[in-house]
Amino acid sequence: MQPGELIASDGGARAARGDDLSRAWAVLAQVMDPEVPVVSVVELGIVRELSWQTGHLQVVVTPTYSGCPATEVIEQDICQALEDAGFVTPRLKRQLHPAWTTDWISASGRERLQAYGIAAPQGSASKRSLLGDSPLISCPQCGSSHTELLSQFGSTACKALYRCCDCREPFDYFKCI
Repeated sequence: MQPGELIASDGGARAARGDDLSRAWAVLAQVMDPEVPVVSVVELGIVRELSWQTGHLQVVVTPTYSGCPATEVIEQDICQALEDAGFVTPRLKRQLHPAWTTDWISASGRERLQAYGIAAPQGSASKRSLLGDSPLISCPQCGSSHTELLSQFGSTACKALYRCCDCREPFDYFKCI
């Protein structure tokens, strides 16, 4: 090879196999959110779509919000898990529209949040809070709905800090977005 010659490479491209997408979904179901390590990126609903394009697996990801500090770590974890599973050079596409919503958290994800001690989003994402309506948040420890808001921001910006007035335990509430 001489200086200036181009190196042509397909980057490991190959034809899709019949089980590639189901295998990839299974792999991603094991990639945990770094801020809430009991729910996977699939359960959170941030992995939007998988497809096979130009010989590579393409993963469409919508972060929980555009300023989420964990976004790059999540994307690296997704790519690493797929590469470890034999997917050569997966392509990741960050998609901000439509914006992620807590409505996309799966039923199993909500159950895991609750079991971990984080109150899952109540109801559907709405703008009720702009009208002064406060959601009724149940304590993930004892189940009481006699709770109080301590701070709009909990351990992360997407959570609020509450306290149960019955068992007196503080807890995070994953805000409806």
